[in-house]
Amino acid sequence: MNPEKVLAICVLLCFCLSPSILPAATATDLNELPTVAKTAALSRTTQTNQLCSEFNEFNNLIRDGLISKSAARPELSIKLAGLRAEYYQRGGRDYPAAQWFFPVAGYGSWAIEKVRNHGFITNGYDYFSGNRHGGHPAYDIFIRDHNQDSRDDLSGTEVGVLSMTGGIVLALEKVWQNGSKLRGGKYIWVYDPANNLLVYYAHNDKLFVELGSIVKPGDLLSTVGRSGYNAAKRRSPTHLHLSALKLKNGKPVPVPVYRELRLARCAITQ
Repeated sequence: MNPEKVLAICVLLCFCLSPSILPAATATDLNELPTVAKTAALSRTTQTNQLCSEFNEFNNLIRDGLISKSAARPELSIKLAGLRAEYYQRGGRDYPAAQWFFPVAGYGSWAIEKVRNHGFITNGYDYFSGNRHGGHPAYDIFIRDHNQDSRDDLSGTEVGVLSMTGGIVLALEKVWQNGSKLRGGKYIWVYDPANNLLVYYAHNDKLFVELGSIVKPGDLLSTVGRSGYNAAKRRSPTHLHLSALKLKNGKPVPVPVYRELRLARCAITQ
């Protein structure tokens, strides 16, 4: 075969093979997509954490009486609107009441305070009054802890606090010392966009969530403790203080959820 024919065959082979070379280059680019996706997810998480950090600071101003009610009301609606969008951007789901969990692991509605209306008193309560609010718009859920060591007397173990609803952790307090006038002690606020609720868990011991954590019903938030101005006193039985506030015209209004607690799913283990 003469050299011209050899050259022509080589050129033809290169032309025919070239399409198979291009996809290989494309495959290399596709392999980089997971890194891009991880970067985007990290960026989204960082943004969520920033928004929750800002809300936590805002909530602290309300809690400590350092912002006027007139200034706080419109700001609350703005901040919650942003967090609602973030919740769904991060893959948050809607959980109806039928999927809620009883918030104290190993216990049920029988552990709720037995006094009139189960201790739920809304008179005098105003979220914007912070730590100085009146009333008791909540349910106290008591654990078996006669020696007040924040452990169940029968099992000898700590008792888990579970997220009643789905939502995003937008405020919390991890530090509390005896003598502090902070009534909730170590607390957690979870915003449930699906049901337009702010759910408050107070008097905790150990916290297992961070600002920006996305939770679903039944997720572990903390352990039941005795933190809080009144909860730490010997006269106070160890309990979780649970409150649900529904946003109505931009104002958090306490709503009774005793029926939902009675029907909620219970975690058998603590």
